[in-house]
Amino acid sequence: MSTETILCSVDELRTLFLFEKLTDEQLAWLCREGRVQMFEPGYVYREGDPATCFYVLLEGTVVLSRRVGADDVEVNRTSDRGVYSGAFQSYLGDRVPQVYNSSLRVPVASRFFVLSSEAFAQLMREWFPMAVHMLEGLFFGSQNAKQVIGQRERLLALGSLSAGLTHELNNPAAAALRATSTLRERVAGMRHKLGKIAGGPHERAELEALMELQEQAVEQAAKAEPLSPLETSDREDAVTDWMDDHGVTRGWELASTFVQSGLDASWLDRVEAVAAPANLDGALRWLGYTLETELLMNEIQDSTTRISALVGAARQYSQLDRAPYQVTDIHELLESTLQMLAGKIGPGVTVVKDFDRSLPRIPGYPGELNQVWTNLIDNAVSAMEGTGTLTVRTGLDRDQLLVEFGDTGPGIAPEIRDRIFEPFFTTKAVGEGTGLGLDISWRIVVNKHHGDLRVESVPGDTRFRVRLPLTAPQPDTEQEPS
Repeated sequence: MSTETILCSVDELRTLFLFEKLTDEQLAWLCREGRVQMFEPGYVYREGDPATCFYVLLEGTVVLSRRVGADDVEVNRTSDRGVYSGAFQSYLGDRVPQVYNSSLRVPVASRFFVLSSEAFAQLMREWFPMAVHMLEGLFFGSQNAKQVIGQRERLLALGSLSAGLTHELNNPAAAALRATSTLRERVAGMRHKLGKIAGGPHERAELEALMELQEQAVEQAAKAEPLSPLETSDREDAVTDWMDDHGVTRGWELASTFVQSGLDASWLDRVEAVAAPANLDGALRWLGYTLETELLMNEIQDSTTRISALVGAARQYSQLDRAPYQVTDIHELLESTLQMLAGKIGPGVTVVKDFDRSLPRIPGYPGELNQVWTNLIDNAVSAMEGTGTLTVRTGLDRDQLLVEFGDTGPGIAPEIRDRIFEPFFTTKAVGEGTGLGLDISWRIVVNKHHGDLRVESVPGDTRFRVRLPLTAPQPDTEQEPS
C-alpha cells in the first residue's frame, strides 16, 4: 500500500484529545520522533505481524478486525479523530509478545500520526512513570489472576473427573470382587460333586454322556440372549416345576442358573435321558455348578473389560501418552470425554450422539480440545440441573468440522449472551464457577486452532457450536487479546 510522509504540525497534535495536555516541548518531541503519513485504502498492519508503530488517526476512517478461523471479523469502524491503535503495549517490553493483536485497514485515504514502538515506550516510561507502574500492575496482575484461576478451573475439572472415574471404576471392580468370591465357593462345590460322581455307581457311558452335555451347556451359556423379567420368571417357574416333578431337592436354587444360561425344561429332559434316576439330582447339581462358574467368569470378564475401557478412556482423555499436536479423530475425543463425565452427567440426562463417522481426522491439540468438550458439557448439564437431553452432534459445515453441544435447559438471557465468553463472567452461584471455562474454551478454539466458537440460545434449546479447520498448519503460540 502506498504511503506519503507529510510535515508534522505541533498545532494539529495539540487538537487531539490524546495530546491536549502536553507541553510545547513534549509536542515538539513528538513531531521530531514521529511522522505524519497518508495511507491509501488497504491494510496499515495485519494481526500477528511485529508491532513496530503506534498510530493515531488524524483524518479518514479506520476498520479494526480480528482473525476468526480463516476470516477477518470487523470489530470496530470509526472516523473519530484521535483514535489510536498499534503498539500501545510496547512499554511492557519483552515481557509480552510484541505483535499486533488485530488488523487495521483504511477503506479511504487516511492520515495518521505515526510513532515508533521504541519512541512510544520511551514516552510512556519517562513522561508517565507512575501510570506505567499502575498499568503494569494491572496488566500482569490480571494475567496472573487468569493463570491461577485457570489452573484452579482445570484442577476442579480434574477433581470432578477423578470422582466420576472413581465411581465408575468402583462398580465393575466391586462386581468382579463379588464374582471372584462366589466363584471360589462354586469351584469348591464342583470339585466335591465331581468326587462324588467319580466314586458313585455311574456307568462309563453315562459319565461320557454327562460330559458331552456339560460342554453343550457351556456353549449354550456363552450365546444365551438376555430375557425380559416376565420371560425369566415364566421359564424359572417351568424349570422349578420340572425339578419338583422329578424329585430334585431344592430345585428352585438351580432354576435361575439354568435359565440365565439359556436352558429350559426341554433341555433337562436330555439330562434325564442319560442319567440314572438315582443319579439325576447329583448330575443336575454338577451341571449347575459348571454353568454358574461360566456365568461368574463372564461377569468377571465383563467387569474387567469395563475397567480396561475406562482406563483407556482416561488415557485418551488426558492424552498423556500422545504428542501435544497431532492429527486426531474427533469422535474418539468426544467418546472419551462423555465416558469420563458419565458420573457427573447422571441418570436424569439423556445423551444423544448424532455423529457423522465419515468426517476426516483433523490436526489439533486433542488434550486441549477435550478440555473444551468438558467445559461445554459441564455447562449444559449444570443448566439442565440434572434433567433433560444433551445432544452432541458432528458434521461438515462448508470447509470446517462442526461439533455442536445442545441442551434443553432454560437458555441464556439475551442481555448476557454477549458477555458469556468474557473472563471471570459467570452466572453460577459464588464458589460454583470461576467464569473462565468459556473464556479458556474460546482461546483454545479460536486462538490455538484458528476455529470458531458461537452460541445460539432460546428457552429449551441452547447450542454451542465449535467449528474447526479440516486442514491447517500447526498454529502459532496463543496471543493475548489487546
